[in-house]
Amino acid sequence: MTRREGPRGGIGRRRRTGARALTGPRRTGVRRRGGEPPGGRSAGQRLVLRPPAATDRSELVRLARASRALHRPWIDPPTDPSAFRSFLRRSRLPSVRTFLAVRKEDRAIVGVFTLSQIFHGGFRSAYLGYWVGAPHAGRGYMTEAMELLLRRAFGPLKLHRVEANLQSGNVASRALVRRAGFRKEGFSPRYLKVRGRWRDHERWAITVEDFSGAGRARTPPGTARGSAGSRRSGTASRPSPRSRRRGRTLRVSGPRRWLGPTRRSPRSR
Repeated sequence: MTRREGPRGGIGRRRRTGARALTGPRRTGVRRRGGEPPGGRSAGQRLVLRPPAATDRSELVRLARASRALHRPWIDPPTDPSAFRSFLRRSRLPSVRTFLAVRKEDRAIVGVFTLSQIFHGGFRSAYLGYWVGAPHAGRGYMTEAMELLLRRAFGPLKLHRVEANLQSGNVASRALVRRAGFRKEGFSPRYLKVRGRWRDHERWAITVEDFSGAGRARTPPGTARGSAGSRRSGTASRPSPRSRRRGRTLRVSGPRRWLGPTRRSPRSR
């Protein structure tokens, strides 16, 4: 293709010279990893999970500084610009996925989740780390965010197992993983160096079978049990008392099933 100069040195119309013209919009950016949702976002009732960006530096550093008393001695989040740059650089490694839990109503950062050392193949496992900002602790945000994180891990990321290691004295963290369905697998003495000391940790893990409840549908984060979300899960409904009088039900190792009206034998005279 050749170009001809237009007025004021600009580029005028292009002429074909035998080369085939390219059609359609130009594609930019990088391909999404692992079939993940567009933009890397996951949404719940009150929160959105999204990857961190350079523009989050001021807010995240400010939140980490305000949470020092809460985090000591459990974790050491980025409390200065240099630490944030290291955090952001690590979040972009191929074997790492980091997500900010962001409140929908005002886009405030509530907490951080990181899946690291992601393996596929026959292992399909990752390690999970997380922390919450002190102003948002105790409000149920991390429970909802954990549900979103696990849905992402066992869905688009196609993991089979997620492991979380936590210090024995971290009561709030233990309660969080227990609510999410993790089970305690063991104890690792002097497992991880935190704030200059090798600290003992409990090893908790969850598999995709644990999360799905062996086929039992989970309600969306923030949805009450027995709501429309659970009614759509495919569970058979129980017959009404009136229909029970006209027919019969069979109880198996699951919900009751309606077998239709019972055939009456003719009355003996």
